Amino acid sequence: METELPLDPTQLQAVLIALGIGLLLGLERERRENPRAGLRTFALVGLLGALSGLIGERFDSLWPFLISLTLIGAMIIAAYLQDPDPQEPGTTSVVALLLCHTLGFMVWEGIVRLSIMIAVGATVLLYFKPTLRGWATRLTARDWHSILQFGILSLVILPVLPDQNFGPFGALNPYQIWLMVVLISGVSLAGYAALQLVGGRYGAPLVGLFGGLVSSTATTLVFARDASKRQDFVPISALVILIANLVMLVRVAVVCAVLAPSLLLPLAQIALPGLALGLGALAYQWRTLMARDGSPVPDTKNPTELRTAITFGAIYAAVLLGAAWLSDVAGSKGLYLLAVASGLTDVDAITLSSLRLFSLERLEAVPTVIAIGLAMMSNLAFKTGLAMSVGGRALSRQVFLAMLAVGLGLGAGLAWVGTAG
Repeated sequence: METELPLDPTQLQAVLIALGIGLLLGLERERRENPRAGLRTFALVGLLGALSGLIGERFDSLWPFLISLTLIGAMIIAAYLQDPDPQEPGTTSVVALLLCHTLGFMVWEGIVRLSIMIAVGATVLLYFKPTLRGWATRLTARDWHSILQFGILSLVILPVLPDQNFGPFGALNPYQIWLMVVLISGVSLAGYAALQLVGGRYGAPLVGLFGGLVSSTATTLVFARDASKRQDFVPISALVILIANLVMLVRVAVVCAVLAPSLLLPLAQIALPGLALGLGALAYQWRTLMARDGSPVPDTKNPTELRTAITFGAIYAAVLLGAAWLSDVAGSKGLYLLAVASGLTDVDAITLSSLRLFSLERLEAVPTVIAIGLAMMSNLAFKTGLAMSVGGRALSRQVFLAMLAVGLGLGAGLAWVGTAG
């Protein structure tokens, strides 16, 4: 007679997580009237998924999982066939049950985080079914065309491009250049959707926040383009551009706090004056926008702005070549010149490389933060010029004054750190 194995805490944890996933999905299904599968059913199915993993592990076979999955699907389908409901065909519940069982099995196999993420995402999809259906019915032919176009740019073309450096100085990376095209199209499409759904008054801050996290350069270009088409859209565009660029400053500070905490204070001395002046300009622009009777949304023929994105992709490649040439001319001694050149297109690259050199003790603290500060000022100047050249005279006045305030703050911070260092 075999002795019973001691209780394994890891196995107990897997069973409890599988049970929790089932309870989460089942709790959402209980909101429906007369659900065929509710809280208890989903909890048991999640447990069954984990137990099929246990049995399969003992026999080194996937058959327990496959058989139990087939039986669950057959039983729920039979329940709907026996008592059909015209209002609820049951396909969603069938798929949800099969997903719950599979997630329980994945948890047993050690894929815990991904399983929990999928469970939460699936619950959100199930809960917001009426909202999603309402959005789908409001999509026009133009909207579908833009969504499919963005899908081709990001999911078909981007993955097949080589992520390698080519051309003079090895500066041209097809994947990175096309990624900028995808970012611009994605920010444009997301901004269009947010402004259509929420409206300009409250959608603009949201677009600026997430646009700054993804790409402040792409956000600046897209909304400058919108402002050039309609004068009444200028205040919203100016607000979005300013928010996106202020978020860029915060993002760089967060990266520094994570990778080199000791540099956060001197970098904050550079970024905070610019951030403070920028927030003052933001408060003024926000008050102006709120005082308007209505906030328009951009009227665009193609929300993905494909032509604009490809054009900027070509400009981006040209700037990369120029930055690479400056790097080759300046060499390792021209750190500040390299920071200015690199900052024209990307703050993150020079930030990460400078922090890396600092962590390897090949670069001192003050030159590191000055290089990052110069890159931020260079990037800010580039995007200011971009917004003014694309957005027209009306946008230029609002953007120039706001960005000038941020730039003066950064300059004052740089002068203070340079003098103190």
